[in-house]
Amino acid sequence: MLTHFNEDGKAVMVDITEKNETKRVAITRGKISMNKETYLKVKEGTIQKGDVLGVARVAAIMGAKKTSDLIPMCHPLFITGVEVDFNFLDNELSIEAVASVKTAGKTGVEMEALTAVTTALLTIYDMCKAMDKTMLITDIKLCRKSGGKSGEFINE
Repeated sequence: MLTHFNEDGKAVMVDITEKNETKRVAITRGKISMNKETYLKVKEGTIQKGDVLGVARVAAIMGAKKTSDLIPMCHPLFITGVEVDFNFLDNELSIEAVASVKTAGKTGVEMEALTAVTTALLTIYDMCKAMDKTMLITDIKLCRKSGGKSGEFINE
């Protein structure tokens, strides 16, 4: 059932007033692939603009916190934790970003986690685009979520 529309078919923000507060966690991931020279420079930490993954981590946290400013029907949430990790995938010349977002509240943090991982990847692109304009962002997805009425969801 699509809950972002009323009986007249108009877009609405879902009313969560009566929902119970529960601990909620969402984990997302995505990848950015690039040419070998750029990949190695990011891995070695020698990109001219600075610490690419450090900046991307901060951007991801900021993105998670600003999600309701970007997604019209997304509730503003009190986020209690954001973790962002990066994995180098040598065989693909890709960097995988993994974001975990937590809250204790009435609605989930899937959108915040998706925004975090996307913002991290966009930041990597921004910091490396002078070297490689062919970078490709792919495979952004919700991997896991827990909490709330629907319980646990796994998409690994």
